[in-house]
Amino acid sequence: MLSGLSKKEEEMEMATPPPQGSFNDSHISHKNNQNGIVQSLLTDLYQVTMAYAYWKSEKRHEIAVFDLFFRKNPFKGEFTLFAGLEECLKYLQNFRFSESDINYLRTILPPSVEEEFYDYLGSLDASEVSLYAVPEGTVVFPRVPLITVEGPLPVVQLMETTLLNLINYASLVATNAARFRMAAGNKQLLEFGLRRAQGPDGALSASRYCYIGGFDGTSNVLAGKMFDIPVRGTHAHAFVTSYVGLQDLKNRLLTPLDGDSPTDFVSACLELREEVCKTLDVLHEETKESELTAFIAYATAFPKGFLALVDTYDVLRSGVPNFCTVALALHRLGYRAIGIRLDSGDLAYLSKAVRQHFRKIADRFEVPSMANFTIVASNDINEDTLHSLNQQGHEIDSFGIGTHLVTCQRQPALGCVFKDSESPTLYWVFQLVEVNKQARIKLSQDMDKVTLPGKKNIYRLYSHEGHALIDLMQRPHEQPPDNERRVLCRHPFEESKRAYVSPGTVQLLQKLYWTKGEIQEYLPSLKEIRERAIQSLATLREDHKRALNPTPYKVAVSADLYQFLHDMWLDNAPIGELS
Repeated sequence: MLSGLSKKEEEMEMATPPPQGSFNDSHISHKNNQNGIVQSLLTDLYQVTMAYAYWKSEKRHEIAVFDLFFRKNPFKGEFTLFAGLEECLKYLQNFRFSESDINYLRTILPPSVEEEFYDYLGSLDASEVSLYAVPEGTVVFPRVPLITVEGPLPVVQLMETTLLNLINYASLVATNAARFRMAAGNKQLLEFGLRRAQGPDGALSASRYCYIGGFDGTSNVLAGKMFDIPVRGTHAHAFVTSYVGLQDLKNRLLTPLDGDSPTDFVSACLELREEVCKTLDVLHEETKESELTAFIAYATAFPKGFLALVDTYDVLRSGVPNFCTVALALHRLGYRAIGIRLDSGDLAYLSKAVRQHFRKIADRFEVPSMANFTIVASNDINEDTLHSLNQQGHEIDSFGIGTHLVTCQRQPALGCVFKDSESPTLYWVFQLVEVNKQARIKLSQDMDKVTLPGKKNIYRLYSHEGHALIDLMQRPHEQPPDNERRVLCRHPFEESKRAYVSPGTVQLLQKLYWTKGEIQEYLPSLKEIRERAIQSLATLREDHKRALNPTPYKVAVSADLYQFLHDMWLDNAPIGELS
């Protein structure tokens, strides 16, 4: 049981009717594939203590606005793919403190906490909260608020940690997957990270967000069921090594595809073996009979889906000859094998050598389709591996990627504090920017940490050719930019950095997704979010997306917001005195 609830509590949860009137009940209200661990207590203790302090000082009815944003793109790149919004909306739908939650809080908070505060917690939900967000699957950039949350100060404060958690990993993995997709070009990408991921929740999230980022399928069967992601996979080395010889084959028969009488499939393979080995310049005595046995067993079980792992012993002198033998025998019974998988060795060299072997077999046995068998590679591949393979040249059609994808080894968290000689501090922020319609600002000696005060409207300005030019933040009262006039865009902190932009088109980035306890926007399917990600990435110029020294994308403020920011800065910064 992964939900964190008792069996009785789970039954009560399942019996609770979904919220009525939401815009997209079909996608999000059937307990919404809601992860039971994502609940109101999934927060830091200091959020609860701050909520009590707000309550105690009579600030419970003050309306606050928080912006959720990040300060630097991950993986030394210049873009991020926004993901996790739907999970945030599920969280809002189910936000409440149960009786057992409150009883637990009584045990960890000081005895001085007044009983009326617990009554207050028991009455809370998200009905007075409004959430604005950039659509999930959109390319986003530093400092741009991806989510803006408005509501009673203690309530929104209680949501901070959970919202950051739901956005952080989702966006990091989706971005990582998008980078793999760009490096791989049009090759098939399969996510094989279940056994390497950080627990079952990390594995399921990885499958979901890798698919959004551009992967074609997953090995994770549960993710396939939950999210309708194509599931792919073959056998492991253990399957091959479990066979000793042909005597292990208790079933030697295979029925041809046309339904004719069953054929002795083992004999059919043995008749072909010597000629196949001769064609590939391999002595059939060099091939492992135990491996051939395993391939025959697998092909008998899956004659329409035969894809073999060929590096258990020797790729070119055993694995490929044995595969070709079985594939030819299948062909003569009307079936078509799929191909092979490489899980070790020099992938560029081996893939080209294997392709050459396939072509020899195709020519010798006059089966042209065999020259195009699929070659899958899955040997601890990272983004740099893909770029290296592209430079060397290879014949790989599909990549199975696990560890480096789902654990994001190049940068384990988009929300971490990370310092090295090339990267400044980077992390997600959920920052208070307004209380009771009065703007708030956070100052710092590190200029990058100074926040942009007040509510903001965010626009993406596109060129006449359709490329994203700049993201522009304005104060709510300002006239929105349009393609009829040029607009002055300013760097938030560097006075000399400014430019006029005459956009071809303008897009308002944030939409109202949640208010008055209901979802306000259609929530797209996973496939639709994936398509949005593809289209959003396509609007970026190639120099923003390149792996080496990408061009930073510009994020700006209007002249009005620039002046407002700097006036607040001066008003709030203490004045020193020299003596």
